[in-house]
Amino acid sequence: MGEKPTGAAILSVVGGVFVLLAGVTLIALASIMEGLLSFMPIMPFDVTGMLATWGAIGALLGLVIVVLGVLMLMKPQMAKIFGALVLVLSIVSFVVAFGGFFIGGILGVIGGILGLVFKPAPAMPMAGPPMAPPP
Repeated sequence: MGEKPTGAAILSVVGGVFVLLAGVTLIALASIMEGLLSFMPIMPFDVTGMLATWGAIGALLGLVIVVLGVLMLMKPQMAKIFGALVLVLSIVSFVVAFGGFFIGGILGVIGGILGLVFKPAPAMPMAGPPMAPPP
């Protein structure tokens, strides 16, 4: 069995956890703001609903990034595909979940790039049965 993209997977998982935590933080912040803004009868737009939606999307992105990081270890031959997905989702997390407190997005981008450039070691050819000595 060849090498595994361990560094890419670890950075992706840690970055995904930060993005997940940022999403959950946005949801909690929306809940707190809902209570604080309940005394205002008319708002021009639903701030708390927007924060909760961004938080839910961020939490989902973080969860998917974590799963993709684990899949990089389980299926190293598909590390390029998983790395590309981690890279794209980490970039999207900057818009939706503030990049997982910025550090999660950076770690995810680096993990995605490492997954993209990962090259599995070539498989060693199987040796056939030993040849019989000539008579």
